[in-house]
Amino acid sequence: MSLFNLSLTPHSELPVGQKAYILGIFSDVGISTDFKDDHPNLSKQINLAMKNGEFKAKLNQSLVLYTADCKTSQRYIIIGLGESEKYKSDFLRQAAATAAKLIVGLKVSSFAIEFMGESRLAPGDAQALAEGLVMGSYRFLNYKKSEDDYTGIDDVTVVSDTAIADALAYGMQVAAGVVLARDLGNHPSNIATPSYLADTAEAIAKIGGMKTTIYDREDFEKLGLGGIQGVAQGSDVPPKFIIMEYMGGGKDAKTLGLVGKGLTFDSGGISIKPSAGMDEMKFDMLGGAAVLGIMSVVAETKPKLNIIAVIPSTENMNGGEAYKPGDILTAYNGKTIEILNTDAEGRLILADGLSYITDKYKLDGLVDFATLTGAVVVALGHRYSGIMTNDQDFANELIAVGEKTQDRVWQMPLDDEYAEDIKSTIADVKNTGTAREAGTIAAAAFLREFVKEGTSWCHVDIAGSGWLKKGRSYLPEGPTGAGVRLIMELIRSWE
Repeated sequence: MSLFNLSLTPHSELPVGQKAYILGIFSDVGISTDFKDDHPNLSKQINLAMKNGEFKAKLNQSLVLYTADCKTSQRYIIIGLGESEKYKSDFLRQAAATAAKLIVGLKVSSFAIEFMGESRLAPGDAQALAEGLVMGSYRFLNYKKSEDDYTGIDDVTVVSDTAIADALAYGMQVAAGVVLARDLGNHPSNIATPSYLADTAEAIAKIGGMKTTIYDREDFEKLGLGGIQGVAQGSDVPPKFIIMEYMGGGKDAKTLGLVGKGLTFDSGGISIKPSAGMDEMKFDMLGGAAVLGIMSVVAETKPKLNIIAVIPSTENMNGGEAYKPGDILTAYNGKTIEILNTDAEGRLILADGLSYITDKYKLDGLVDFATLTGAVVVALGHRYSGIMTNDQDFANELIAVGEKTQDRVWQMPLDDEYAEDIKSTIADVKNTGTAREAGTIAAAAFLREFVKEGTSWCHVDIAGSGWLKKGRSYLPEGPTGAGVRLIMELIRSWE
C-alpha cells in the first residue's frame, strides 16, 4: 500500500469542487453556527436526521449527504464524535479511520477533512488524525486481481486554521511504519522469508544511515547462537540473525534495544500444530515486523538517541534434521535448555537475541516483541498486549505511552517464584512451564534467564493484539502493527 498525499489548508483557502468534505459533530453540541450560516439546507437535513434519531452523533456514527447547490463539495460526510467532554485524541483517530473506510467504500480518491473536534484538542493531537486516515484506509491487495480501476486514496486536504502541519507529518510517518509492519505480516511465508526480512532491514538501514549485520546458518555455531540454530534445523529455508544499529544520538545519548521474534512460519515442528488455523502461523513473525516498522520510522524521523534492533528469523519445520523433544540446546549466553515441546520455539530464538544484544551493547532499556503464547489471548483477549518486566519504572513508562497512543499494554506479574516453573532437572532451564498454568508468565520467566543482569527489560507478548480475526476502528482484520506506535512514543519521550 502506498501512502497518499496529505496537505493542510485554512478554511478560507479550501479549493471548491471537493469530491467529499468530512466534518465531525458532537452529540451534545450539534452543528456549529458557522456551518448553519454557510450550509442552511444541509443543516436542515442533519438536524432532521438527529431529531428523528437516525443520526445521534455517537462516536464513529456516520451520515452521508448529497447537495447540488454547494460549491465546496456535492458530498458531505458527517462523523459522530460523541460527547464533547469525553473527547480525546484516540477518538479523533477512530473518527478519521471511520471516515477513511467510508471514503474507500465510496471509491473516492481525494477529499477534504476537518481537524474534527479541534476545540477540545491540542495542535499536537492532529497526529492522531493522520494516523487514523492511514490506518483506517489500509488494504492489502498485493495478491488480489483488481476488479476495477479504483486504487485507493490519493490526496487528502486537512482543513484547519491551527498550526498542525508538523503533527500531521509525524502522524503520517508513524502510520507508514504501522503499514510496513502490517504488510510484512500479510505476505505469505513463501514470500516473507527470513531473507525477505533481512532485505527489508537493509533497505531501511540504507535510508536511515544504519549499520546492518546479517548472520547466516553457518555463523550460528561459531557464534554460539544455539537457540536459533536448533529451531532452524528442520527447515531448508535459510535462517537469518538480523542486527540493525542506529546511532543518532552520539556516545552520550540513551540507547534503546529492541528484539523481535521473526518466526516466518511455525508448523510446531515435531510437536506439530493442528491443521486447522495453521495458515495463521505466517503471523508468528509479527514481533520482527513490529521492530522493522519501528526502525523504518526511525530511518525517516532520525531521533537523537541510539537504537539497536535484533531480529532472529527462521521457520520452525519438522524435516529430517528437526530438533526434537528431549534435545538440549545451548543459547548464546551459555545456558542450556531442555526441549520439552518444539512448538515453544519463539522463546528459543529470542533467548539468543536477548543474550546477544545485552552482551554486545550497553542499553538503557530493552523491549522484546513476540507472538509468544496463546495464554495471553485467554488472559487479555485482543485489546491489550501483555507486558512483563524486571524493572517496574521502565514498565511504567511503557504503560504510560501505551495509554497515550492506545497501543496498550497490561502488566502481568513476574515474581521470582515463577522461575521455579521453568527449572530443568538435566539442563539449566526447560522451554515450557507447568502445564496449563501461567503460560505467558512462564515464557517471560524463561526469557529473563537470557537478559544480562542490570539491563532494564520489558517483554511484550502480542499474540492477542498483533492480529485480529475481526477488525475494529483503525485496526483491520489481520495484522495490526501493534508495538510501532507504542515504541515511537517512547522514543519521543526519551529524546
